[in-house]
Amino acid sequence: MSPVRPITLLVTASLMAGCAVGPDYQRPALALSDRYLSQPAAEQTPATAPTRLVNWWESFNDPVLTGFVTQALEQNLDLAQAAARVTQARAGLGAANAALLPSASIDGQAARAYQSVETPLGQVLNSTPGYDRYGSAYELNLNAGWEIDVFGGLRREREAALAEYQASKAGAIATRLAIAAQTADIYITLRGLQARLEIANRQVETQQGLLQKVRLLYGKGLAARYQVQQTEGALAQVQASVPVLQTGLDAAMNALDVMLGTPPGTHRTQLAGTERIPVVPPINASGTPADLLRRRPDLIVAERRLAASNARIGVAIAEYYPKLSLSALLGSATAVSGGNLFTGGASQSAAVLGLRWRLFDVGRINAQIDQAKGQEAEALAAYRQSVLRATEDVENAFSALVNRNLQATTLAGGEASLTQARQASFIAYGKGTASLIDVLHADETLLQASDARAQARTESARAAVAAFKALGGGWQVPETLPVASR
Repeated sequence: MSPVRPITLLVTASLMAGCAVGPDYQRPALALSDRYLSQPAAEQTPATAPTRLVNWWESFNDPVLTGFVTQALEQNLDLAQAAARVTQARAGLGAANAALLPSASIDGQAARAYQSVETPLGQVLNSTPGYDRYGSAYELNLNAGWEIDVFGGLRREREAALAEYQASKAGAIATRLAIAAQTADIYITLRGLQARLEIANRQVETQQGLLQKVRLLYGKGLAARYQVQQTEGALAQVQASVPVLQTGLDAAMNALDVMLGTPPGTHRTQLAGTERIPVVPPINASGTPADLLRRRPDLIVAERRLAASNARIGVAIAEYYPKLSLSALLGSATAVSGGNLFTGGASQSAAVLGLRWRLFDVGRINAQIDQAKGQEAEALAAYRQSVLRATEDVENAFSALVNRNLQATTLAGGEASLTQARQASFIAYGKGTASLIDVLHADETLLQASDARAQARTESARAAVAAFKALGGGWQVPETLPVASR
């Protein structure tokens, strides 16, 4: 039998092999509820069209917010790092693909030597008639090699590399969602601090006006000294809250600049004017917990990493089996002159069938397989935990959204009543029918209610941002990116 025939049969068998060693990946089945606990209360008008999650920040109807989120998605440095990680994973996939294909290289060399006649070898050669101390050598070869993936180890490596690449793409999308949500959250926090600072400054002006009136009455002998001191103390207490709020506002402005990829202070002039706290948009037909497996990229990351760890079990099992390779050389070599390099006498060739089999390394292979299985079990637990936490995120966001909205509505009514009560107490104090303590108490209560309402409105808007993020909003699921399924 020709020696070429066994090689041909071996290659044909490897190409026809439709399976590889190791377990084939199956997405895990997860038991999820049909809807969220807080979904009925959070979805205020369920009869309307579903909420558009792709560009959810536009639903706040705040052009400044939309502009900042857009800028952050273009300039944020965390996104640049995520894009670099995708490039690295793509390169890893390219290397895994290349490992399945034959490799070839061309090697060539030319040498020129001058032999000494003072050495033993030189003396012998020099005694030969017609000896030339100068020597030349030329060689040009084409080398080719191919590891035959008979048992699928290389294919499993490619499968793992593909899953890692898909995980890196989903990870970049997850970073994009986090940047959009964090930018919106910082902006809303900033507007909330501005609203609270404005309330505090208004209260300072009110307390200063009251202090002037009390001092006037004291000068006329109609008020006691302790009443002036009480008013001064109340004014100082309100004034002391202003630096604290200003510090928080400065920090929020700096954080927003960093999110936008710019030095702190870049957008401070643009943010100097006090604007309203963004109004919470309605959230309708937000889907079911099962939809999170498709919508949330962090879950896709966890699922793809699970697939990669499953493929690596096959890579480890493939070490049980022999590895076969083919290599060949075709070239020409001469030590006479360059003109003889491509003649028939200078031609050379070789073919090699290689075998590598770890027959006496079973213990180490078993350990590698056990390690791969342990990593797969860890990835499975991490995926299931990620799904549970994703559902928890939505539940918490919906609960905060509902309760903060209720709190803001309740405080709005209380603030209106306390404003009227404060005005009435001030008038009564001027007429002598109410004490200064009544006025100061009314001021303090009104300040607390106004500040609490501003905080509730801020937290309600932040809860909406958290809900959009928890639902996986901010991107469109492409057909080319595998997604987790139930």
